[in-house]
Amino acid sequence: MLIKLTHEEPLPEMFPGQFVEVSMEGVDGVLLRRPISINFVDRTNNELWLMVAMVGKGTRYLGQVQVGDVVNCVLPLGNSFTMPNKSSERLLLVGGGVGVAPLLYMGAEMKRLGVEPTFLLGARSKGDLLELDLFSHYGRVCITTEDGTEGEKGFVTNHSILKKETFDRIVTCGPKPMMMAVARYASQANVECEASLENMMACGLGACLCCVEKTVKGNLCVCKDGPVFNVKQLLWQI
Repeated sequence: MLIKLTHEEPLPEMFPGQFVEVSMEGVDGVLLRRPISINFVDRTNNELWLMVAMVGKGTRYLGQVQVGDVVNCVLPLGNSFTMPNKSSERLLLVGGGVGVAPLLYMGAEMKRLGVEPTFLLGARSKGDLLELDLFSHYGRVCITTEDGTEGEKGFVTNHSILKKETFDRIVTCGPKPMMMAVARYASQANVECEASLENMMACGLGACLCCVEKTVKGNLCVCKDGPVFNVKQLLWQI
């Protein structure tokens, strides 16, 4: 579900890859905030877009907000994706499921800088693909579905574009097994790769330590030191 939030004051500067922590005030038995990726920032309408997957009690409540409701958010949090430093840089943005959310804002900011990305988006089925019309505004869109109902059949790492073309850098967000497969491909192709991790984050400030990830630099908090990491920093068995 897409939620668009606004405020009477101009929204603060936000970068692709950052996230917000949303309070679940009024939901019985739900005490902790929920981390939601920044899907898009519409400066013209002063709107922050959040793509919410309603998978639990808290997010189901958030999916029921109505026009005029107040949503308590802490934002922006975390670091961001590395933006291209030259217009000729070829970036592949790989997302799966609701993990495609931060890639839309990344693509929009890249297009603003004069760089057109290639999106490689995967889902279980055609009905699970999100915001395809919006992604197509900012770059070329390649699709895979596990059942073959849209695009090429299989996982994102099976798409033919990975055999036909080369890229300077890869950015990925989605289920961990997918990101690990993308990281494996990037390592074999000798391509730099950044992954946005989706560890459970309760505070968003590095205080509760529930989102710790093992890295070459020791245990780091995904909310404070991430959520974006170069995959070479991560102790993934790829």
